[in-house]
Amino acid sequence: MILLTGATGSIGSRLLPRLLEDGHQVRCLVREPRKLGPHRVDVQITMGDLRELSDPYMLRQAMRGVDTVIHLAASIRDQPPYRVEELNGLATVRLLEAAERAGVGRFVFFSALNASAVQRTRFFRAKWMAEQAVTASTLDSTIFRPSIVFDHSDPWVTLLRRFSFLPAIPVSGNGKSRYQPVWADDVARAVESSLKNDGPGDHLYELVGPETMTYAEMAELVGRLAGRPRPVIPLPLQVVRLGLGLIHRLFGDNAFATWQEAELMRVSMVSDRGPTDLESLGVEPSSMAAVLGSSQ
Repeated sequence: MILLTGATGSIGSRLLPRLLEDGHQVRCLVREPRKLGPHRVDVQITMGDLRELSDPYMLRQAMRGVDTVIHLAASIRDQPPYRVEELNGLATVRLLEAAERAGVGRFVFFSALNASAVQRTRFFRAKWMAEQAVTASTLDSTIFRPSIVFDHSDPWVTLLRRFSFLPAIPVSGNGKSRYQPVWADDVARAVESSLKNDGPGDHLYELVGPETMTYAEMAELVGRLAGRPRPVIPLPLQVVRLGLGLIHRLFGDNAFATWQEAELMRVSMVSDRGPTDLESLGVEPSSMAAVLGSSQ
């Protein structure tokens, strides 16, 4: 039995059907089972999310009969009263400890490329804290460190498409942070391959696409592929912070973006290894232009 968190996200929605096709029994930890679509009848369901991983009863229920945990779920913004440190760091520690108590064999964790204790953003520091806990665990572990992950309809790409209706696409700061964008389906294939082929022990993979692009270049590409080529206009960080703060005060959790999310785009996510790790898992990575320029 596999316990999968984040099953309705960009990676999880690509991974879940692959796991089912491979014959795995899957239990999904989800808040809204309807988002699983037709697969909701193919899986076991435990109701919950990152905010509830302090509930020992829910954790015992989620771990019953599980031999592998795949922890994809994450939050890039605070969900008051819960902060990203608890949602990404402490929640992972709680899930990991529950897995150890339940005798789970392998814990698969999604960190983030270049997460560290000294990164400028709280999200990356929380991911680093969680990664240290997984590394120190007695369980066999697989850690994936992806660069920015994209898909046709993920919230980030959707937001850039909406911005392309404007005369220019606004970006936070100078737009020069560098990424190696990796397609969610390539990531899902990598996870599937690792489950089939990795032996006992600990494994670490950095997952990146075939191209290095700045944030401004990715924004321009999305606009062009949407049929609305637009120039990119860098916005001073102070203006971005004040503007997003006002939007959040007006719309609360329904705000289209927060300063926390905008700040993430100031952190480069590149690997010296290039796509070597993906290729070692039998995945030939696709470029952002090739994926977004094609139909789903």
